[in-house]
Amino acid sequence: MTLAIDALRRGGAVDPAAVQAFLDGHAFPVVEDTRVTFAYRGAADAVRLRHWIYGLPSSMPLERVGRTDLWCLVIELPHGSRLEYKLEIEAGGQRTLIMDPLNPLVSHAPMGSNSVCHATGYETPEWVARDDEARPGELEDVSILDPAGERRVTVYLPARFRRSRRYPLLVVHDGEDYLRFAALKTVLDNLIHRLEIPSMVVALTQSPDRLREYADDPAHARFLAERLVPHLERRYPLVAESSGRGLMGASFGAVASLSAAWRHPGRFGRLLLQSGSFAFTDIGEQRRGPLFDPVVKFVNAFRAEPGNPADRIFMSCGMYESLIYENRSMVPLLQATGMEIRYAEARDGHNWESWRDRLREGLSWLFPGPLWLVYE
Repeated sequence: MTLAIDALRRGGAVDPAAVQAFLDGHAFPVVEDTRVTFAYRGAADAVRLRHWIYGLPSSMPLERVGRTDLWCLVIELPHGSRLEYKLEIEAGGQRTLIMDPLNPLVSHAPMGSNSVCHATGYETPEWVARDDEARPGELEDVSILDPAGERRVTVYLPARFRRSRRYPLLVVHDGEDYLRFAALKTVLDNLIHRLEIPSMVVALTQSPDRLREYADDPAHARFLAERLVPHLERRYPLVAESSGRGLMGASFGAVASLSAAWRHPGRFGRLLLQSGSFAFTDIGEQRRGPLFDPVVKFVNAFRAEPGNPADRIFMSCGMYESLIYENRSMVPLLQATGMEIRYAEARDGHNWESWRDRLREGLSWLFPGPLWLVYE
């Protein structure tokens, strides 16, 4: 790759045919061990790689190759990394963020899409793709009355659902986003089919005001513990004990999960917390903002008196996230309480596919195997 770029540089005058031959001869970005080459072809005053790796400059310039209209950047990316990015094109005083036109690999999220680079050693887990042998579960909508108004919850029922059994319950914050962007239904179907987790009922919740409700809102915690769970236990055959109830969420959803379990001890025995926004005083007020003030207040209180909000907690975080320090700092605090804790890191950022990739490890540790099924 370096030799090919050097040859274009030595070419002097613009040679469109040579540039096109170079592009046609490679799949971009080009991954060679830990070296990754990004490229862009087009008229521009400047081209920059905009990425989400905390600790590196978020904007890295591509260099024009000789007098061509080709721009390139080579970076080091550790084995097993997964990187989401865009290209920033500056021309005529205007800056535009675009997807990488040379890269067909794309990830999606509520705020938009990004181009994706898989470094050497990263592979998309095979269990996130639909398995034709796995019987699909069903989704149904349930309406629940709450003082704040009627709430709609989508409920996943596993294949072969029977009233003669009792099932563990998992409540998922941002459930619709987990379905759309983290393939949660497919993951559940596959893991249940493979007997890596039990058949379970999963309540997929969505908040109309998540940044307020998820930031340790006591009304939201009461809704989960006193309205949602009792309603679902009346409607479905569920394991009526804390060891059979779980809460799950990412980012602010992880805060909401921990907050609800902490405010209602003994209600939820399993927590799956992904990239929790666990800001606290010595760093939170300096690096975050007013949106995090209620989170800081909650995490400070929790750190002072963590109690035992659950029996088992699985935590995960991306090594390239700005939240990595906060999540790492929570682990010894939780371990000191005597709760069972498992913590996983990945060379990835704050995104849905990173959270998707940790689901198998988290769910199978919190709810191992098919042994939860209870026959009446």
